[in-house]
Amino acid sequence: MTNFADITTIGVGGPIATFIEPTTRVGVIEAVEDADAKGLPLCVVGGGSNMLVADAPFDGVVVRDARRAITVPDEAAPVEDGERIVHVNAEAGCNWDDFVVFAVELGLEGVEGLSGIPGTVGASVVQNIGAYGQEVASSVESVEVWDRRDKRTLDIPAADMGFGYRASMLKSSMYAAPATPADRFFPTPRYVVLSVTFALRHSETGTVGYGQLASALGVEVGDRMATRDIRNAVLKVRAAKGMLEDATRYAAPAMAGTKRDDQVALAVAAQRAQAAASPAPADDAAAGAVANRPFADRHSCGSFFMNPVLTAEQAERLPQDAPRFAATLPDGTPGVKTSAAWLIDHAGFHKGFRIADDAPAGLSSMHTLALTNRGGATAADVAALARRVQDGVEAAYGVRLVPEPVVVGLDLR
Repeated sequence: MTNFADITTIGVGGPIATFIEPTTRVGVIEAVEDADAKGLPLCVVGGGSNMLVADAPFDGVVVRDARRAITVPDEAAPVEDGERIVHVNAEAGCNWDDFVVFAVELGLEGVEGLSGIPGTVGASVVQNIGAYGQEVASSVESVEVWDRRDKRTLDIPAADMGFGYRASMLKSSMYAAPATPADRFFPTPRYVVLSVTFALRHSETGTVGYGQLASALGVEVGDRMATRDIRNAVLKVRAAKGMLEDATRYAAPAMAGTKRDDQVALAVAAQRAQAAASPAPADDAAAGAVANRPFADRHSCGSFFMNPVLTAEQAERLPQDAPRFAATLPDGTPGVKTSAAWLIDHAGFHKGFRIADDAPAGLSSMHTLALTNRGGATAADVAALARRVQDGVEAAYGVRLVPEPVVVGLDLR
């Protein structure tokens, strides 16, 4: 029997009653339709990187799309009239970083800043993933979905996707309020992604759109660099913050074949080189974690809390040195975005924080925004840590942090 612990990057979660990996478009739709017709809980998963699932058995159906094809319906090279937009279609089950590699190798610009983000193409548009000056929304042309309510397929243009900060109309269909599941469609959206068509630009160079990335490359924000160099810099920056997945997970039977073998080999080699240069923190051994486990910082859901978007009045109550960025509130009015990592750290939860010295879950030793499984943690351990951080930040600043992952079977409101 497959457990959620086997297929999630944080490595926790209970057994799954029925686990299906359809290999055809019709198979995906039929698996979803069958679960819905029987009234069974349904969880469509990608790479398992943005999920925290309870330890109790999941008495429903988990569907993981095994289709991973990428096709280029356009001419991949610049055509005679100078048109530089290239449309690329990827099936929902395609590993996201495999897609980024494909685009960079083909000489296409638009997703290189999103290198190293774990997950799948299907999940990328649900979450509207973003990093280092790019969001997936800026490159999406359209999304093909199965509408679970109306029982039909749809091609949704990017303009109708409701993209926002870590948001889309797909994701919003699962929630009645932040971190509050909707009655009908949870933990799978009303719209199940089948494939995504991207509009990328034929160019060997991309724009460096983020300060930290510019520093790593030794250039200025707005400069253009080779997309390969941008990708490599992003991977190095993410690795230094422990925000890459543990690539050794692809050796496990439950994950075998879900990512390109050559990319797995490269990621594992880079990961082991980093571990050799930076041994695991001594506190892991002291806490009784798995001996010589150098990759514990990577056993996470990635960024666990969303950066809060506040009203101007709420932002005024923050300390003067708290980060502030212009943003838009859910109702479309101007707001102020602040840093969840800053709030966590300044509320007293520093890198490596644990509820107790021997707690198997803790904040990453590299990044306060990642909650990690240090070895043998349960979903309950991670949830307890999350609540401690939420309560502490709320007590200090009056801001309730909202989890970024899909949280199943646990209440982290």
